[in-house]
Amino acid sequence: MRTNRRRSRLVGLGAGVALFLAACGGGGGGGDDTGGDEGAGPKAPAAVTITHTFEQEIDAYNGNTAENNASKNNIVLQRVLTGFWYFDDKGEVAPNTEFGTYEKTSDDPLTIEYSINPKATWSDGTPIDCDDVLLFWAANSGKVGKDLFSTSGTTGVELIEVPDCAAGDKDFTFRYSEPFADWEGQGGPGAADLMPAHVVAKQGGLSEQEFIDAVKSQDDKALAKAAEFYNSGWVMEPGKLAEESLIPSSGPYKLSKWDAGQSITLTANDKYWGDPPAVKNVVIRFIVQDEQVQALQNGEVNIIEPQTNPDLLNQLESAQGVKVETGTQYLYDHLDFNFNKNNPFSDRKLREAFTKCVPRELIVDNLIKPEQADAEPMDVRNVAPFDARYEGVVEAAQMDAYAEPDIEGAKALLAETGNEGMEVKVGYNTPNPRRTQVVELIADSCGKAGFKVVDAGAENFFEADGDLATNRFDVALFGWAGSSLVSGWASTFTTPTACTPSGKGNNNGCYSNPEVDKLIKELNATLDSEEQARLIGEVERILWEDLVTIPLYSQPALSAWTDTLTNITPNPSQASITWNMDEWSMS
Repeated sequence: MRTNRRRSRLVGLGAGVALFLAACGGGGGGGDDTGGDEGAGPKAPAAVTITHTFEQEIDAYNGNTAENNASKNNIVLQRVLTGFWYFDDKGEVAPNTEFGTYEKTSDDPLTIEYSINPKATWSDGTPIDCDDVLLFWAANSGKVGKDLFSTSGTTGVELIEVPDCAAGDKDFTFRYSEPFADWEGQGGPGAADLMPAHVVAKQGGLSEQEFIDAVKSQDDKALAKAAEFYNSGWVMEPGKLAEESLIPSSGPYKLSKWDAGQSITLTANDKYWGDPPAVKNVVIRFIVQDEQVQALQNGEVNIIEPQTNPDLLNQLESAQGVKVETGTQYLYDHLDFNFNKNNPFSDRKLREAFTKCVPRELIVDNLIKPEQADAEPMDVRNVAPFDARYEGVVEAAQMDAYAEPDIEGAKALLAETGNEGMEVKVGYNTPNPRRTQVVELIADSCGKAGFKVVDAGAENFFEADGDLATNRFDVALFGWAGSSLVSGWASTFTTPTACTPSGKGNNNGCYSNPEVDKLIKELNATLDSEEQARLIGEVERILWEDLVTIPLYSQPALSAWTDTLTNITPNPSQASITWNMDEWSMS
């Protein structure tokens, strides 16, 4: 039954991450093509198309690598590639019993027994089983060759012993070398985590058994070609959808059509073993932020989740036939320094000078408060302002020295280092009207201190060859979409294996501090909430001492959709509103 996976969901924290939907042709079609008599089994998807929007175009079928771990990929794929768990509408981990079941059977050592649904198959008919689990482990544990597989982070998985399963096995065990707080989520394969190992093995010139043997023996040479495909073989150019045999689905939808620069279409997967999706097609349109509201009003799309501002909110609330929902979410904007030794900001004094001149409160007053009256600058990075632990962590962080701008202090530090007039390139993904305004406010304030701030926004900022991945920035302005997991941000501040696109994980600035590494490791093994808060406070104190990043503000959430749609439920986590797209329907 669908209710096994989709238990009752009350909107807890409000709306989700910025994503949007719309129905083609203004209505998305009509009718109820059930394709069968009532009582004859699950209804076939209705012959309807619902359209959603996102500002960036998908570029990879594998969103688990350091280069391609981005919302533009994962919001599309989470109901195409499924797993044992997902983030529910409260941003919390929930089991996906359509995929399989799991149970913790021991605390010492931490042991989790998993069982994949006997009916679970890839859309090409290949069973989902042992080799897929071993690929997940090999790619995310960091134990098979140094940087052989690109990963957005090894947190949790690096503690797991190689699973002892055989070809065709549906049951397997994860045994951890030490406790791990987020074993249910971060350490286990969830939505969009499990990739088709039979495809990777074939592209690597290996049989299924050869692949399994190579992973178990951690034979990096035998796996080199397979890993190369895993890292880059699923990267796709706009409009050039890989052939179906390379991108099989394990979820209710599969990718079927891609129009470059326009949209990508998801079509019901007729080989899916669980409940079929409610509608046959979901289209995700690629529409820049400042055009999404108009697209919804024109009937070109059904759902949008733009970055909000007062004018936009007023425009939506006055629109006819539109449902609007606002709230909070695990998404915040920040400035990241480039710690690469060749960058001037590897000098702490320069980081301090720049931090002193960033007008955080002015940014919030101008861009966030008009819509969210109680908004304040975000003073820490790893706890959301609506989390009960937030105030305690802020107090522990001891960041009062940077609560207000200090232009004279910034000017003195610049003079001390001999860097008056220093050019600072602030990079971000364009177009993004709010972030453009953020850069303008920073340029004005820091200009008074002697910095020459340059707007280095670029449309390819987040691409694999863009400025963020390749460290061609001084300061990066972007947002992190997170969740309730305490280990979800670990790789952002853990010492990277290398300051390269494949070695950085989420640590884009290449920051390193052994004490932070130690504290994060301790945090990830801690189950007590109060002790977690204490450790996070210690981490935040050091991050402010080292001036790693400058947190700016928590982004208010805004979702709007055509009021003829049902089962649209915003999500405050990184899963976004597409977390339950297979339940979307049209009345």
